[in-house]
Amino acid sequence: MDALWVWGILGLILLAFEMATGTFYVLWFGIAALIVAGALTMFPTINFAIQLLLFSVLSLGSLAIWRRFYKKNSTDLKIGQSQGDEIGRTGIIIEAVSARKNGRIQFAQGVMGSREWAAIANEDIEVGADAIIISIEGNSLRVRKQ
Repeated sequence: MDALWVWGILGLILLAFEMATGTFYVLWFGIAALIVAGALTMFPTINFAIQLLLFSVLSLGSLAIWRRFYKKNSTDLKIGQSQGDEIGRTGIIIEAVSARKNGRIQFAQGVMGSREWAAIANEDIEVGADAIIISIEGNSLRVRKQ
């Protein structure tokens, strides 16, 4: 089989594998194999050692460049959370809250789909007091006295 077809088929197999996994690591090897196949169409007498060297340099070089400039936006996922939109909203404490005991807070309008939430605080807040959301921690709202 001609080397051009070997590199082309290898590139397509690697790209298909990349599509199945979605890791972006195999992508660069597949593209490098297709570039080597393209180089063989222009220069069909390239030595096999040069083909391997070209494949190695292209794949590892592009992988290194991608790793250098690729940055994840965030390591923690906020699926199902409002991502800070509710911070600063004011509600009324309906069950006393302290540093040792969780309480409950109620809002006039729903916050993230509910009018009542478990509340946690670093201070004592009595029933009927207004409290402000300062953070969302799991299924509870961290509040402070207004």
